[in-house]
Parts: sequence; C-alpha cells; structure tokens
Amino acid sequence: MAKFPTRESDVIELADEMIAGYLANPGVFPSSNVAELQAARSLYGVSKDTQMQAQADAAVATEDKGEKLVALQDVMHLQLRKSETDTVVDPEKLKMIGWAPKSDPTPSQPPGQPQSLKIVKEGKGTLDLNWEKPETGKGGKVRNYIVKRRELEGGEMTDWHTVGTAIETDIELEGQPRGVTMEYNVVGVNVGGEGDPSNIVDVVL
Repeated sequence: MAKFPTRESDVIELADEMIAGYLANPGVFPSSNVAELQAARSLYGVSKDTQMQAQADAAVATEDKGEKLVALQDVMHLQLRKSETDTVVDPEKLKMIGWAPKSDPTPSQPPGQPQSLKIVKEGKGTLDLNWEKPETGKGGKVRNYIVKRRELEGGEMTDWHTVGTAIETDIELEGQPRGVTMEYNVVGVNVGGEGDPSNIVDVVL
C-alpha cells in the first residue's frame, strides 16, 4: 500500500502526477475533481513564490542593515575620539554621553609555574624533556617556555642558563655535556616576564 509523502517536494510531485493522471484518464476516475486539485496546487505555487521573494528581500534587507550598522559604528568611533579630546581635562564628563574614560592599562601577569617536569628519554648528549602547562587561573597566558640548566662544577652548582626554548610542552635537547651532573627546569614567559620555575630534574648523560 502506498504511503502518503511527508516531504514537501514529494507532496508536490504526487499532486502533479495526480493532476496529469486525472486529465489523461477521466473515465477511469469519474469521481475526481481536477479543478479543485489544480486550484489548490496553484495557490501553493503562488504562496511558494511569495515566500521565495520574501526570503530574497530579507537577505537584501539583512545585508543593508549590516552595512548601515558598520557606517553607524564608524561615525560613533569618530565622534567618541573627538569627545575624548574635548574632555581631556575632565574625562569623567564622557559619562554624560554614555561613555567612560579610558582605563589605565593592566600590567601583564607572568605565567604560572609549569608542572610535572620529567625526563622522557636520555641519549649520548641528548635529552628529551616533557612537562605540563601551569594550572588554569595561575598567572598569565604562556607565550613560550624557556628551558634552563646548571651543572655541578668543583662541588658547587653553576648559575642557571638558558639551553632551549619551546612553544609546546616538550623539547629535545642536543649537544648536552656528558659525564656531568646537571639539573634542568622550565619557566613560562610572556610580555609580563618569566613565571615561577618548574620542579628540577637532574641527570648525568
């Protein structure tokens, strides 16, 4: 048994086939009312055309509104800059037009402490390190990481010095001293400066 369609396109296709079939075979379908079916189909077509035109008009209107909004914003920005100049002696007066004085720039906060620094691979003069990002909410956003090293010399550790930089949370270091006790740490860096150093890992290659 045929199932009445639910999709709009299928309904229209069936309506057109019914009209064509009724017109071609009036003796087979004496109870058909082709005129009524054609009228309903015609009204649908008019409504469909109206809808499509309305959608096209709406798209044009939306684009025009967007252009007018951009133009309005440009005028507002220009006027606000002029008003900021007018009230340079007393910026609080900008509140009279719904605006406000420019706030002082907030200093950038250095990143937080990198977490869980560890050695993942050792080789002849090579060392692979891995760590985790600072805890969320602890310090500013990391721009990049600096890997530092110090060595044991004469029974004392040297000062920390940079041996590599990384964007991600891992690095492969080559050309590292052999047969020397070394310590490594990692610090995050941004425009606010260096953050707190990570934990220390030591190794002898």
